[in-house]
Amino acid sequence: MGDDGTPYYRDDLARIHHLGFAFHAEACAPGILALLEPVRARDGLVVELGCGSGLLTRFLTDAGHRVIATDASPAMLDLAHEYAAGAQEIRRLTLPDDPIPAADAIVSTGHALNYLPDEDAIERALVAIAAALRPGGLLAIDLCDRSYGEAAGAPNSVGWAGEDWAIVTERSRPAPDRFVRQMAMFTRNEDGVTWRRDDERHDNVLLDVAEVPALLAHHGVRARIGEAFGSEILPVGLKTVLGERLPG
Repeated sequence: MGDDGTPYYRDDLARIHHLGFAFHAEACAPGILALLEPVRARDGLVVELGCGSGLLTRFLTDAGHRVIATDASPAMLDLAHEYAAGAQEIRRLTLPDDPIPAADAIVSTGHALNYLPDEDAIERALVAIAAALRPGGLLAIDLCDRSYGEAAGAPNSVGWAGEDWAIVTERSRPAPDRFVRQMAMFTRNEDGVTWRRDDERHDNVLLDVAEVPALLAHHGVRARIGEAFGSEILPVGLKTVLGERLPG
């Protein structure tokens, strides 16, 4: 959520992300599917946090997984209902307070937890994730480490464009634990001639991800930090957290 309570990823940015930024989910999907093969084999339930428009969700359902896909953005969920219609359920869920369904696996890509307002909220979300995992349940999420802001080269400006959209992003690091994207989106109107503009600011909280396994261990999940889900190459500073809920 933004400072004014408005969800991140409103209509225009949600559509631009879906059309132009599928590469992260596509890169991560093979590794995540390999990690979740034991869950698929026993027909376990996968809960996806921050599903966005359903880019990873569709890979999961196409592989035969039962999936509850969740996100905090209504605009993203509208897209997911169309793109990932094979999910068992698509629902709005805002961490850290909304309950997470009991799951045999919890997955998340796109560093969804880093969008929470502060480190306390992220820790509460991680505790909730641990509690939602059934014994033997698997965890596969990514998180931005504090080194992510350094590697991204902030402050800088970058831009991308498609056939009927464009986005310009100014990135900054106002504090060691903060990474900010100020985005201007331009989308062609239905008349095919004129354009409209929308702006969003996204604030990400950066973590010392090396401390996450100890937190999860205190709540019954054995976890390790990695550089990837499989053989994909992630941006420097984006870490994976892979874990398993211990029996009992």
